[in-house]
Amino acid sequence: MLKRTILGAALLALSTGSALAADWDMPFAWPEGNFHVQNGMRFAEEVGEATEGRVNIIVHPGGALGLKGPESMAAVRDGLVPIAEYSFEQQNGEAPFASLGAMPGLAMGYEETRTLADIMRPHMDELFASFNQKLLYTVPWPGQAVYAKQPIESLADLEGYKLRAANARAVEFFETLGAAPALLPWAEVVPSLASGVIDGVSTSSSSGVDGKFWEFMSHMVRFDWANPLSVVTVNLDAWNALSAEDQQTIESLAAELEPEFWDVSREEDEENLATLEENGMNVAPLNDELRGEITSAAETIWAEYLENAGPEAEQVISEFREKVGK
Repeated sequence: MLKRTILGAALLALSTGSALAADWDMPFAWPEGNFHVQNGMRFAEEVGEATEGRVNIIVHPGGALGLKGPESMAAVRDGLVPIAEYSFEQQNGEAPFASLGAMPGLAMGYEETRTLADIMRPHMDELFASFNQKLLYTVPWPGQAVYAKQPIESLADLEGYKLRAANARAVEFFETLGAAPALLPWAEVVPSLASGVIDGVSTSSSSGVDGKFWEFMSHMVRFDWANPLSVVTVNLDAWNALSAEDQQTIESLAAELEPEFWDVSREEDEENLATLEENGMNVAPLNDELRGEITSAAETIWAEYLENAGPEAEQVISEFREKVGK
């Protein structure tokens, strides 16, 4: 009787054109208190309510599913997870175009990053489709800073300095500045600080608070050399299993919530800078000399990147520089 009841419910769902409930596990590398995770929880809740429980997104923070950031796009492509949130620039091993989301010195600050993200969006849609997934929304990290055990006031202070970089472009950037960067995913950052593998970190104010960096370092210099984009994508097989109605509902929600999530990022930056200072971190802006040296290094990296990045990347940078006057 039970089997006939379940079968009857399934047939009824199919005959009425509605989909059976979908449970989507959604991994995050960041701890539960991180604003990206909080945004994800809000999105999951809204999706569940709007689809009347037909799509149930289960958020897994703190790397609980064992998925590292650079593996995420491939994992969604292969259906290892149906949906995920991850840093776009960390996927540059799979797709060089992803580097644009954190190109050093290109988009500096939230307004420029919004302009860059809008120009990138159609190209990102095509890229993700080629990786068997659909882009739902983007959210930037606060500007990238440098955390160190000492003040960073000139390039001489960075000479040979062992610090963590999050992606290949960041490694190239800090090598150009004379530092000794190590490419590390977030899960390895705090252990590497504790063991002395690295002495500093390039990351956002959010990650500085998440990692309680004041326990390891005393200075944070606001380089703001990029606001890297995080993305939420869904596997196309999982997506196509949904009804057209639920697809439209989720797309509309993503478009509606994305600007709010960007505002959360801005507010997060302000709150975290205050938290860092309250815990004894010396937070300082760039001086003019160092800013000029960073800009010169960034120009070199853009030119080298475009030699092999493809026409889409060149088109994006050209359109962006024209719009913002760089």
